[in-house]
Order: sequence, then structure tokens, then C-alpha cells
Amino acid sequence: MKRIPSDDGKGEAAIAPLAGLRVADFSQNLAGPCATQILADLGADVVKVEPPGGDPARRWGPPFIGGDDRRVDGEGTRADGESAHMDGDGCLFHAVNRNKRGVVLDLKTAEGREAAFALAERSDIVVQAFRPGVADRFGIGWEAVRAANPAVIYLSVLAYGSEGPLRNDPGYDPLMQARSGLMAVTGERGGKPVRVGTSIVDLGTGMWAAIAILGALAERTRTGKGCHVTASLLDTSLAWMSYHITGYLATGRESAPMGTSIAMIAPYQAFPCSDGEVMIAAGNDAIFRRLCGALGLKELAEDPDYADNASRVANNEALAGVLARRTRSHAAAALLRLLADHKVPAAPIHSVAAAVADPQTRATGMVRRRLHPYLGDYVDIPMPVRWDGRRAELRRFPPSVGEHQLELFPEEPQLSEEPSAPESE
Repeated sequence: MKRIPSDDGKGEAAIAPLAGLRVADFSQNLAGPCATQILADLGADVVKVEPPGGDPARRWGPPFIGGDDRRVDGEGTRADGESAHMDGDGCLFHAVNRNKRGVVLDLKTAEGREAAFALAERSDIVVQAFRPGVADRFGIGWEAVRAANPAVIYLSVLAYGSEGPLRNDPGYDPLMQARSGLMAVTGERGGKPVRVGTSIVDLGTGMWAAIAILGALAERTRTGKGCHVTASLLDTSLAWMSYHITGYLATGRESAPMGTSIAMIAPYQAFPCSDGEVMIAAGNDAIFRRLCGALGLKELAEDPDYADNASRVANNEALAGVLARRTRSHAAAALLRLLADHKVPAAPIHSVAAAVADPQTRATGMVRRRLHPYLGDYVDIPMPVRWDGRRAELRRFPPSVGEHQLELFPEEPQLSEEPSAPESE
């Protein structure tokens, strides 16, 4: 297990278990790039292959990083009418493409396909997120790469999986949230279905794919053989619905949106204050008793209707009303202090700005500021794990389009910079 230099100024190195491995990354958008960024953070040499014009995620915005994004109206247009992104890249692109080298290959040309196959042939891991059949047309499908490189770990990121009537259809995160039932259980009680406020399916698929690749690498160490790994957006979305689905199959009752609360635990939701709301999580009987004590409601803890969690869930509406009458008399900050004194888990409901400014957020090191060579002050959100207290290093900023072209393909002919139509998931 190799180690890479620490970027936290403390001198000790973070582990890089995948150092020495090469990844050919033909994926675009979010899911595939998320998987390969995890591999890159773990030390692998990831070569990101983009079409002429770059990964479409570079143009998703505003907001953009590095472009003229300071005078933008609500339609993503500058005051002078030009495109807002100029030479900048979308924040979504920067979120999933650090620690990679970048090249441009036009896979619709014979030269581009030849270079892509040569890269895949000498890589330990190949990742693609094209629609079914497209990688085969480009000459970098599983069978072709495996024939040349039997030890390769080959990842296909699919939309709907490799079976079923939709297997050849393109798919995107919100479509999966809709189809899997995830939107149906998200939102306020009695309200319309709501999309989860982050690209949870794309990012989750990237995580599952990276886990599967690590398992395949371990198997290759044991057997010497590669394998074809598949991950799909729909599978991930259904996996996030696991306890909702098992509950429905066990009882015949469907889950419904519950706002900030959850069906299985009470009280476990946001409560009103005089100046906002506070999230309270009384996850067991002891915490509930402490909550009652904090709010001057000790008799409530002795009430048979609230004696245990099952009783509280059955009577949650009445219980929430009683608790809300007490919490409403407190300012949020004062209520949080009171609950902390009584060891009741609670949290403010932050905006993004407040979350970034939170002292606990700052203490975690999860908002990592670095000096970018041409963007100046740059913020990176690192992998949310540590090894012996160290986070994975930021070795490379997300590459500009074709930044490492000459480094990896010194004899490659000049390519057009006109965008190609994406054929990804």
C-alpha cells in the first residue's frame, strides 16, 4: 500500500492503495466521473477522455467556475447577451473531476478510436457510460478490450440496466428519482412529489461503481482475471428506496412524503421556534425523556400514549403538537443550547451559506481551499473519509479540455474543438 504526500501541511502522507494503476475514463456527466474521481483520490492515474468540445457537464450552469459569471441574469445570460460560462466550467464538472489527467479524442474518427483502444488496452480499469452498443461501435466495448487485455476491470455505467424494455434508453438522475418512487416519498405531507435536492442517484451510482471496482480488483489479485462490472442509475435509485420497498411488500401500505419526519421514529422532525425551526432527533426512549425534561414536560414521558417508540409513532401528530407549543416559545439558538445541555440531539436547519460558515464544518476540513494556478482562490470538497486522520490529497485540479494531450498522445493530430453530440447515459 503506497502513500502520497499530505496536502494538509502536517507532513504525514495519506494512503494511496491504487497508486500504480491506470484508469481510462470515457465517461461524462456525473455518475461515471464520480466513480473515477474516487479511484483517482485513492491514487490511481485516471486519464479522462473527453469528446471535442469537452464533457457536457462543463457547460451545465450557471454557476460556472473560471468564466465571466459575475453579471448573470436569471436565464444564465450575461448583461451583454453572451453565454454566461464563457471559458468557465460548471460546478458539477469540478465536483467530480479532480486528480485526473485530461485528453480529447474524437471517437467518431478512425484516429480517435485507435488512440482510445490503445489507451484501454494498457489500462487496469476502463470506465464508460455510453448508451448500450455505442462503446462497441467505437471499438472499446467489453469484448474487444478484454480480448486485448484479459486482466482489465471494465465498468459500464448504465441508465436502466442491461435487461428490460428500457435497457437501451438514455436516462438521467431525475428520471430515476421519479421512476423508483423516490420523489413520491420526498416533500411535505399531502404535497406534490419533490426531487431530492442533490444529484443523489448520479453520485450514489458513482459510489456503488467504485465499490464494485475495488471488489473486482481484490478478486483479480486472487485469480489474475478481470471482469465486467455494471452499475445502473435505476438500480441505485431502487437501492435508496430499500426500506420503503420492503415495508410496502410486507404490509401492502405505501410510504408517503412526511416533510422532515420519518415513519418509524418519533419525535424525529423539525419543530418551530420563534425565529425559525430546529431539527430534533429523539431516537430512543432515554432521549425522549431528556427532551421532555428540557421542555418542562416530564409528565409527558410517563404518559402511556408516549411510553415507547411504537406508541409515539402511533400518536405522533398529537405528540408533535404538544412539543411544538413549547419549542415555539424559544429562539432557535436558545433552544439548541437548551437541548445540548440535556443531551438531546438537535441541529439548526442551515442554508448552504450557513452550513459552510458553521464552525463544525470548518473543523472537518471538508471545505478545502487551495490556490489554483489561474482561477485564484479555489474550493474543493474532498472525499469524506480519512486514513489515520489524513484525507486523500488534491494532487491535480480538474483538467482543462485536453490539458494533458501532448503528455499522453504526443503524436496525436490536431483535433477539432467543435462539440460532438454526447452519447453517454
